[in-house]
Parts: sequence; structure tokens; C-alpha cells
Amino acid sequence: MRIYENLFIVKPDATEEEIDHLVEQMSKNITTAGGTVDKVDRWGKRRLAYRVKKQREGYYILLTFTADAAVVSEFERRMRVQDAVIKFLTVRIDETLKRIEKRKKVRDKRALRRPKPAPVQPSLAQQMLGGGSEEAHAAPGLPVVAHPAPGAPVASAPSLSAPEPAATKE
Repeated sequence: MRIYENLFIVKPDATEEEIDHLVEQMSKNITTAGGTVDKVDRWGKRRLAYRVKKQREGYYILLTFTADAAVVSEFERRMRVQDAVIKFLTVRIDETLKRIEKRKKVRDKRALRRPKPAPVQPSLAQQMLGGGSEEAHAAPGLPVVAHPAPGAPVASAPSLSAPEPAATKE
């Protein structure tokens, strides 16, 4: 038993009932021959890249199924006979799935062998300022500005202009 995908295009003037009947009929052919239909995906009506049997649009349907090679040849023979089907393609995907799974296992093994990154050590300046706090991220040479806690009263900063004269008692 192998896994296959079959993408077929139905004429755009086919009704929903005809499309449903065709999908049901093809699924039934697979199951009676000993295969299983894994997924039916309806992509809807789409524009074709080029004209096929005088059609510019088609209704796309993707069938994923598991079956033997003899079942696939019978399935394709029946597809050729259908008037509503303008084009189809059957692809075996179990080899691709195996290849992807094998690659994933190799990547996982490689990731386990790779050393874990060391935790980032705070710099000397950060250690002197009390660990990795926000104040440690200030630019060098600039004073560290402490941010008040939410809800705390905010004190005004001293101005850089000339000091005001002291008030005299009269």
C-alpha cells in the first residue's frame, strides 16, 4: 500500500451535485478496490494557466488516498473516461514523506549534539550597577536616570540656569 495524491480539474459549468457525485464515485472506486481515501480537498473554481479542452477555468479537487499500484491504474482509467474531468495528475507521495521524516530525524540528532549556548554574563558595568537592571543600559558617560515607581510623586529636576537670589527679610 502506498500513498498517492490525485489532483483533477472538472469543467467549470458542472453543477455542485455533479461534482459531489463524481467525487463520491471516485472515492467509492478506490475503497471497493481495497484502498482508503484519506482526504478530499476542494479548492474551488480557479483560472487555468492555459486553455485545456477549450476551457479557461476549472474546478480543482485534490484526493489523497492509500492504495496499490493496480488500484491507481484503474482509477486513472476511469478518470480518462469521465466527460466532466478535463485534466488530472496522480503523484505518489509516500517516498517524499519518508524523505522528509528522515531529514527531520537527522536535524533532531544534530541539534542534540550541538552544545547549548552559555547564559549571557553581565558585563562589569552591569555588575557594578546592581545586575542587569535598566540603569545598566544607559550610554557610557551619561548620568543614570532613575524612573519613579508608578503612582509615586514626581520631583522636579533642578534647572541648569543661574540660581535665584535668596529672599531677604524686611
